[in-house]
Amino acid sequence: MIHRALARSAPLPVSHQPAIFKRVLLGTGELPGLAGFSQAVFAPGDVAPGHRHRDMWEVFFVRAGRGTIRVDGVESALEEDDCWVIEPGESHEIRNDGDTALVLLYFGLEPAAGARHESTGEPHGQS
Repeated sequence: MIHRALARSAPLPVSHQPAIFKRVLLGTGELPGLAGFSQAVFAPGDVAPGHRHRDMWEVFFVRAGRGTIRVDGVESALEEDDCWVIEPGESHEIRNDGDTALVLLYFGLEPAAGARHESTGEPHGQS
C-alpha cells in the first residue's frame, strides 16, 4: 500500500513553465507504466507552453477554475470536472485565461508495447 497526502507534498516548479507549481503524489517509476501523478495550480494568466511527449499519454482532470487547452492547434475550453487525454505525439498547451486559479490533477502513462494511434494507425510517437 502507498499513501500520500497532497498537503505534505512540497511544491515544485513544472518543467514546461517554472512559474507554475505542482505537488507530486506519485513520481515516475513508482508504479509500472505511470509517469507521475501530480496537482498543478495555474494562476490567472499562467501558460504551460506547447509541447509534446512522444513516449506517454497525459491525462488531465480539472478540479477547479477554467482555462483553455490547445491540442494540435485546436483550442477548447477547460472547465471544472472535465477530463482530457492527450495521446503520445500530440502537441498541447494549457493556459489559465480565467480570473481564479486553474487546478489540474494530471498523470502520464507509457503506451503499451505495439500500441497504435487511434486516428492514424501509426505507432505512438510516430504521428
